[in-house]
Amino acid sequence: MRKNLRFILLLLKFKFAHMMAFRFNFWGAFFADGSLFLIQLLTFETIYSQVDSIGGWNRGQMIIFIGTFSIINALNMLIFFFGIVGIPGKIRRGDLDQYLTKPINPLLRLTFESINVGSIPLVIMSILIVRYGISLAGVQVSLVSALGYTAFVLLMTLLWYDMELILRTVPFLVNSANGIMRIEDVILELNFKIPGILYKGLWKLIFYFILPYGIMATIPTQFITNSIDMKNCFASGITVIIFTTFALWFWRFGLKHYKSASS
Repeated sequence: MRKNLRFILLLLKFKFAHMMAFRFNFWGAFFADGSLFLIQLLTFETIYSQVDSIGGWNRGQMIIFIGTFSIINALNMLIFFFGIVGIPGKIRRGDLDQYLTKPINPLLRLTFESINVGSIPLVIMSILIVRYGISLAGVQVSLVSALGYTAFVLLMTLLWYDMELILRTVPFLVNSANGIMRIEDVILELNFKIPGILYKGLWKLIFYFILPYGIMATIPTQFITNSIDMKNCFASGITVIIFTTFALWFWRFGLKHYKSASS
């Protein structure tokens, strides 16, 4: 564990050194992520400007939902997205060989080697949006609810990581997974616009337990607005544990089927 932590810190050191040498990369990423955030915010402002309530959620709760999804997305972009997204290409080209022959856990390196510090401002802006939503909703936030909200945001960021890893492990077993990646984009866009509380029946089963994108921003929002019970809190925690366990197992299973470039 200590060895892995030192390795992650070393990757961070190299990343910041690279950022200082090529400052445009930082500001370019900040501009791209910030522009996307503003576009998303303006889109929701247009859609919900004339709506007082959606599925029982008031305008403040919807803004918290938007900000929460944006925080999770920003953490994804900050920490692991640019490392995980390249896995299918490395599998196809055989580049994964250089990760498997090093004395460092290959998944650990893939996860943290492409940290994008340009997403830090987006995290900050998203937090400000959540704070605005809280004030608009008139929610009294205690230390317990703030800590619980933070814990759920981190859990849902882990769940997002699990889903990205699972989908990008599929290319170990098939020649192309482009269709799966396109489906992922569509599902993410859908669940960014629709809070999970609107799903009923089969749709709730799909987006809560099979493709659990529907809970990622919904559960933290419900927690901080005191609109969730302990049963749902427990169920969401179990869901994260199950998907994390499966993602790690599926990754190891995929590695066993990797066709090395040297084989």
